[in-house]
Amino acid sequence: MSALVLDGKAVAQQTEAELRERVDALKARSDGKTPILATILVGDDPASATYVRMKGNACKRVGMESLAVELPSSTTTEQLLAKIDELNNNPDVHGILLQHPVPEQIDERACFDAIALEKDVDGVTCLGFGRMAMGEPAYGCATPQGIMRLLEHYQIEIEGKHAVVVGRSPILGKPMAMMLLQKNATVTICHSRTRDLPGLVAQADILVGAVGRPEFIKAEWVKPGAVVVDAGYHPGGVGDIELAPLVNKASAYTPVPGGVGPMTINTLIMQSVESGEKSLG
Repeated sequence: MSALVLDGKAVAQQTEAELRERVDALKARSDGKTPILATILVGDDPASATYVRMKGNACKRVGMESLAVELPSSTTTEQLLAKIDELNNNPDVHGILLQHPVPEQIDERACFDAIALEKDVDGVTCLGFGRMAMGEPAYGCATPQGIMRLLEHYQIEIEGKHAVVVGRSPILGKPMAMMLLQKNATVTICHSRTRDLPGLVAQADILVGAVGRPEFIKAEWVKPGAVVVDAGYHPGGVGDIELAPLVNKASAYTPVPGGVGPMTINTLIMQSVESGEKSLG
C-alpha cells in the first residue's frame, strides 16, 4: 500500500483562505489597518532574495502588507542592530523576519536576539526558544512549527511514539525536538557525527530529516510504517532523506518539494497575522 502524502502545499493553500478572512475581519475592526511583516535582506544572495520575495507574495495573498528592507552586503552588525531597533519601535510593524544567512562579518545570533519577542514571528530568538521549550507563550520557529501543524492536520499520532530528529540547528533540529517532546513523543536527537546513525534511524516511528545534506539519510535505514518528514531541500529537488524507495515503505511522508517548504512560509504568515491581531484587534 502506498504511503499517505503529507501535502504541505494543499494545507498551506487551505490555511491562506482562512487567514485572508481573519485579515479582512481585522481591517474592518481597525479602520483598514493590516498586519505588516518587515523582511530584512542583507546582501545579494539570489536564493535569499527568492525566499524573501516568496514571503512578500504570501503576505499579498492573505491581504496583509510587507515592508522590504534591503541592506548592502557591507552592512555591519551595529548597522543591522540599529535597523532592527527601528523596526522594534515602529508600532505599524507586527513581525520582523531577518533572512538567514547574513554576510559573515555580521554577528547573526546577536541580531536575531535583538528582535522583540512580540515581533519574533519567525521564532528565532533565544528567549522565544526558551519560552517555547518551557511551554510558555511564544511564536514557534517557523519550519518546525509548520511541521507540527502538518502532522496535526493529517492526525498523525505523536504521543508515546519514538521520534528521531537528525539535525541540531538552532532554528530547526533543536526546536523540532522540543516541540515533539511537548506532544509527549520520546525524542532522540542525532546529527552527522552520531555513532550508528542507521541503527537509531531504524528505531524511529517518526523520522525528521534536518541535517542539511542531500539524501544523507538512506531509505534502507527507515523501518516499515514510519512517518517520514524531510525538512531538507537541495538542487535537483531532493531532500535530506532518500525518499523514492519509501513511497511504499513508510506509512506517511512529506514530498520534496511541496511538503515542509510551503508550511514554513505559511506558518510565518500565520504568526504575523496573530501578532497583528494582538496589536490591532
